[in-house]
Amino acid sequence: MHQFFVEDNQIGKEYVTITGSDVNHIKNVLRMHPGEKIRVSSASGEDFFCEIAELTDAFVQADILNEEVPKTELSAKIYLFQALPKDDRMEYVIQKAVELGVYEIIPVQMQYCVVKLDEKREEKKIRRWQAVSESAAKQSKRSIIPKIRPVLSFSDALAIANTCDVRLVPYENERGMAATVKALKKIKPGQSVSILIGPEGGFSEEEIAQARETMEAVSLGRRILRTDTAAISAMSAVMLALESREDEN
Repeated sequence: MHQFFVEDNQIGKEYVTITGSDVNHIKNVLRMHPGEKIRVSSASGEDFFCEIAELTDAFVQADILNEEVPKTELSAKIYLFQALPKDDRMEYVIQKAVELGVYEIIPVQMQYCVVKLDEKREEKKIRRWQAVSESAAKQSKRSIIPKIRPVLSFSDALAIANTCDVRLVPYENERGMAATVKALKKIKPGQSVSILIGPEGGFSEEEIAQARETMEAVSLGRRILRTDTAAISAMSAVMLALESREDEN
């Protein structure tokens, strides 16, 4: 079943109205017809199963069905602070983190980052990364499209990360998984969680020292992971901890 996102004012009592580029996608790419079912999520995170009733060149109208929609969002908001990786690895991180339930992704410029973005390149990258997030959200049947924030300096990123209830920094020199398991058990439904991922070259001594002052350093295993692998491993661990706990209750 295909997924689409609309603004709150496009949701009526009995039907939703889809406009914009999704109209062409539904009509001419997916070649859908009246009677076919779709999943629709609003900007505020409400989910609906709908049945296409009318297709025009300007809009698609779909009737809201009286069916319960399974919830796909994590019970905690996960903020991923990702050091800028080289090549197209940021797109991979965004795609997989969205599939795993991330709430927001904040790119961070750190001392050992290979990539340096000027203002013009950053704006172009953010637009591209947001499109990747939207595509992944549709594919994984998310109720929201995770926001990709502008690139922050390390100090600004740390200040925002420190506002979260649980603050984790995976670090390659941290040893032992007991502390990681303990940290994951601290995460409760409704909380906010920040995960700070270092670059290919690792955190500088100054950066990890600052992070340790307010964040909990955890291990992701005995092997050295690439920055994109570390991000996905950390997201997977948090997702597993949250959803396993929900299944137990």
